[in-house]
Amino acid sequence: MAPSHSRRDILRGSLRGSRSTIMRPPGAQPDFDRLCDDCGACSRACPERIVRHAKSGGPELDFSHGACTFCGDCARACPTGALVEAEVGNWPWRATIGQSCLSHQGIACRACEDACEPRAIRFRLETGGRAVPVLTQDQCTGCGECAFTCPAGAVAFERRQPAKSEITA
Repeated sequence: MAPSHSRRDILRGSLRGSRSTIMRPPGAQPDFDRLCDDCGACSRACPERIVRHAKSGGPELDFSHGACTFCGDCARACPTGALVEAEVGNWPWRATIGQSCLSHQGIACRACEDACEPRAIRFRLETGGRAVPVLTQDQCTGCGECAFTCPAGAVAFERRQPAKSEITA
């Protein structure tokens, strides 16, 4: 089955497929790309100034400017229903730590661990005194504080699949 494209995608020349890999603001609905009219209300409402305009259209989160507090202001400001305040807590993105992490290079750094309020990042000592980051996905909220503080840019985000209990709830 061929992917369907919106008029917005066609006019922007975005025919490479789904934009589902873009990190939309918390509360984004499954049909976000259809509902969002790119008005910018969510980015203007964000007190952290991390909701930015994506090159492919619509809002995306940019953790280089700070972390998300999941306050819901962006969802409350959305006039189209593309963002829903009741769904802000169902944020599907979780952090991953790549090999460019300074600790993987033998340089002492624990900025992400210090910044992680839910304590999802810990460092495990290895032979030779090196410590490597270990991220517990179940504790990670995907807030982006670790990405914001990482001096090496080693933190990325992956969209997780909802657990079966979350789908049926």
